Amino acid sequence: MAFDIQEELKKLPQKPGVYIMHGLQDEVMYVGKAVKLRNRVRQYFSNSRNKRLKIYSMVPQVTRFEYIVTDSEVEALVLECNLIKEYRPKYNTMLMDDKAYPFIQVTVQEHFPRVLYAHRMKKDKSQYFGPYPDAAAAKETIDLVRKLYHLRNCSKKLPEDQGKERPCLYYHIHQCKAPCQGWISEEEYRKQVNDAIAFLNGKTEDVLQELKAKMQEAADALNFEEAASLRDLIGAVKKVSERQKITSGSGEDQDVIALAADGEDAIAQVFFVRDGKLIGRDHFYLKIANEESRSEVMESFLQQFYSGTPFIPHEIMLSDDIAERELLEQWLTGKKNAGSTKVRILVPQKGKKEKLVDLAKRNAQIILTQDRERIKKDVAKTIGAVNEIGQWLGIEPPDRIESYDISNISGYQSVGSMVVYEQGKPKKADYRKFRIKSVEGPNDYASMEEVLTRRFRRGVQADSGFEKLPDLLLMDGGRGQVNIALSVLEKMNLSIPVAGMVKDDRHRTRGIYFNNVEIPIDTDSEGFHLVTRIQDETHRFAIEYHRMLRSREQVHSILDDIPDIGEKRRRELMRSFPDIEAIRRADIEKLRSLPGMNEKAAKSVYDFFHKKAEQLS
Repeated sequence: MAFDIQEELKKLPQKPGVYIMHGLQDEVMYVGKAVKLRNRVRQYFSNSRNKRLKIYSMVPQVTRFEYIVTDSEVEALVLECNLIKEYRPKYNTMLMDDKAYPFIQVTVQEHFPRVLYAHRMKKDKSQYFGPYPDAAAAKETIDLVRKLYHLRNCSKKLPEDQGKERPCLYYHIHQCKAPCQGWISEEEYRKQVNDAIAFLNGKTEDVLQELKAKMQEAADALNFEEAASLRDLIGAVKKVSERQKITSGSGEDQDVIALAADGEDAIAQVFFVRDGKLIGRDHFYLKIANEESRSEVMESFLQQFYSGTPFIPHEIMLSDDIAERELLEQWLTGKKNAGSTKVRILVPQKGKKEKLVDLAKRNAQIILTQDRERIKKDVAKTIGAVNEIGQWLGIEPPDRIESYDISNISGYQSVGSMVVYEQGKPKKADYRKFRIKSVEGPNDYASMEEVLTRRFRRGVQADSGFEKLPDLLLMDGGRGQVNIALSVLEKMNLSIPVAGMVKDDRHRTRGIYFNNVEIPIDTDSEGFHLVTRIQDETHRFAIEYHRMLRSREQVHSILDDIPDIGEKRRRELMRSFPDIEAIRRADIEKLRSLPGMNEKAAKSVYDFFHKKAEQLS
C-alpha cells in the first residue's frame, strides 16, 4: 500500500523519539530527534512560510517517514547519533573524518605494572593518560618512561612466572631490573611506577635535575659514553615536556572547540587540555546542510564527535552557543561516569578561557582558508569514492569493504589475505591472514572457498576480530570469484553484496562484475582509484605473508643442521631474529640471553655460522 503522509501524521505519538525521512529511492535523507514526535514531524508538512531552504528542498522528495519512540530526550539523542553515523543522510550536517586517539595505559592493578600503548580506554582498573592526538608522540613517551624508570616490557604473569626463564635483553642493556627473576621487590618496583605516573602527569622538573646531576658526574669521571647517553635522555624529557608547555592554569581536563564555516564547508578545531596543559590539537572537516546555523552545526559536531571518543573531559568550551546545552551536558555526564561529576559546556566571554577559544577559532579559520581544497580532495578520495562505488552498484555507500586474495607458487604454501577498508581508508587492525589447510595444489577457487568459509563462520559465531560483517565484498576476479563468494554466503544465510574486479588483457581493472553484469567504470574517477588501491593492497598483503612463510621455511631448514638445537630453541631463534643474517651477526652473549638458551647452545649456534664462514673463505 502507498504511504499516506497525512494519515500517518495523525498517528504520531506525543512522546520523545527519533524520526527518519526517506526519499524517492527509499534512501534515508534526514534523521532528527524530537521532544514530542507529533509536533516536530508535522512542522515539516505544514504550510508555514517560515521554513528554511533545507526543509523546502527536502520535503517534496519525502516519500515516507518512520519513527522510533524512546523513554527520554537523552535516549533520543543517543539514537539520533547512531542513526546519523549509520546512514550518513544527505540533509544532516556530517562529520566527514572520524578519528580515534590512543592512550597510555599503566596497569596499576598488576603486581608489577607495565606501561602500554592502548587504542581505547577500557573499563578496567588501569590508569589511562591521554588521549594523545599524535600516536608517534604517545609511543615516544612510552619508550622514554620505560628507559627512565626501568619498567618491564614483557607480558609475563608475575609473580607466578618468576624464575621460569632467563632475563630478557632489556635486563642486559640496563632498561629493566628483571622482576621476572625476583631481583627487585614489589615495593621498590611500585615506587618506580609511581614516579612514572608523576612524570606522565607532567612533573618533569625533578627528573631533569636528577639526570643533569648524573650527566655531570659521568663527565667528571671521564665516562663520556654514559654522559652522552644521559644527555640524549635529557633531550627526550625536554621534548615531552615541551608538548605540555601551554597551560590554562586550571589544572582541569578540557576540550576547546571552535568553528570556522564558509558555505557548505566547515572546520571544527579541537584543543585537548589535560591537567591544565595543552597536549595537542586536531581539526575535523564538516559538510553543512543548506542554511544550517552555527549553533546547529556545533551541536551536530558535539553529538557525532563525543559518540565516538572514549574520553569525556570535565569541561567543554565552545566558540558558539548551542540550543540544547543542558540535554547534551546530561548525555555527556552519563557517558563519562554515570553522573557522579557533571560535565560542563561553556561559551567563555572573557579571561584566559575566552582567549583560548579565540586561539582555536583563529586556527580553524586558517585551516579552512589554507587547506580547504586539500581537505576536500582527501574526503573525495575516501568518502566520495565510497559513494561512487555505491552509485555504480545501486546500493547504499558501503562503509566497510572487505577484499580477498590467494597467493602461492605452483600450489606451494598457499595463503589467503583479508584486507579491510572503512570509509575509504585501510583499517589494518582488521586485516587477517589464512594458511590454506584443506586444498592441495594450485586451486585458487577452492582456496578462496576455504578462506571465506572460515571467515564468515567465525563472523556468524561472533568470534573476536571477525564479528563485524562487511557491507561489500570486493573479489579480485570476475564471475568465478564472485560465484564462489555468493555460494559461501548462501550457505551461511548471509546477504552481503559481492562484486568482482574485471581485468583486461594487460591485467588492468576495466570494470566491476555485479549481479551478473559487467559495469564499466570511469578510470579517472575517485571510485576507480579506490578500487585499484584496495586491489593492490590485497595483493601486497597476501604476497608479503607468503614471502614471510617461505623465508621461515628456509630459516628452519638451516637451523635443523645446528647441533644441540632442538625444536623449542629453533622456534625461539626464529621468533627473536628477523632472518638468518641477523642470527649470523649475533654474538654469544646475545644468543645466551634468549629464553631457553644456555652457554653450550649459544656457543653451538655461534660456532655453526662462524665455522661455516671460515670454510667458505
